[in-house]
Amino acid sequence: MSTFKPGLVHTPVTPFTADQKIDFKTFEKVIDFHLKHGTEALAVQMHAGESVSLTDAEQRNTLEFVIKQVNGRVPVIAHVSDSGTGIAVDRARNAERAGAAAVIATSTYYWTPPSPMVFEHISQIGASVGIPFYLLYTPDEMGGTHHINTDMVMKLIDKLPNFSGVVDVSHDWQFMINIVSNAWRKNPAFQLLAGSEYMVSAGAVGASSVFTSLSAVAPRLVKSLHDICRTERYFDARAMQEDLTALYQIVKRAGDGGLKGAMRAR
Repeated sequence: MSTFKPGLVHTPVTPFTADQKIDFKTFEKVIDFHLKHGTEALAVQMHAGESVSLTDAEQRNTLEFVIKQVNGRVPVIAHVSDSGTGIAVDRARNAERAGAAAVIATSTYYWTPPSPMVFEHISQIGASVGIPFYLLYTPDEMGGTHHINTDMVMKLIDKLPNFSGVVDVSHDWQFMINIVSNAWRKNPAFQLLAGSEYMVSAGAVGASSVFTSLSAVAPRLVKSLHDICRTERYFDARAMQEDLTALYQIVKRAGDGGLKGAMRAR
């Protein structure tokens, strides 16, 4: 399998109408905005896209809509997480059939089974498709992810030939260092990806790509920071990182509606 490197990945929101239906007319504008502002791939529906709020049918419809709208201009990564293994497997297979370039999933959430069950859950999702599979590690957002550790990642590398990388939202330096130092011994092409806009710290550890929701608010700043981190000029990136970090904290403090509120303000 050739190595798929996502690069700068925008994670668009999912717009809704007043009667709580997906607003596909506005969604089309959202997707076009991201395409015009430097995204190298799109990931839908991540937490910024309210993945846990959508029904199975809504998830399939929005993924197919995005793939059709993008029309091959950039790769589309499908988020297929669910606490039910069979549901997540079915979503992954559907995403591959629909034309997704890769799938991403986290562990079970809202309930916390023992580590061997979490491993089996993740490995069944990855084994269900032939396209690249990424593991999302987001311990602060999803309670069940605490079982994900270096040992589990190594076992997944051994078991899944399409296991391409870990998308980290933990901001845990030790975890990221352990992943890259051990994973690269088994598979030099294995990737660490930043799951948020803290690009300097993640890049210094070895992250090669980034998932960003703030690209919907400050796309030029996000792209400029990514471009400079890509060349490992982290000292030069400091001022931009500080600005983007301040924006990240403002949006985070605003709660669940913070990102869409920032988009409206913009």
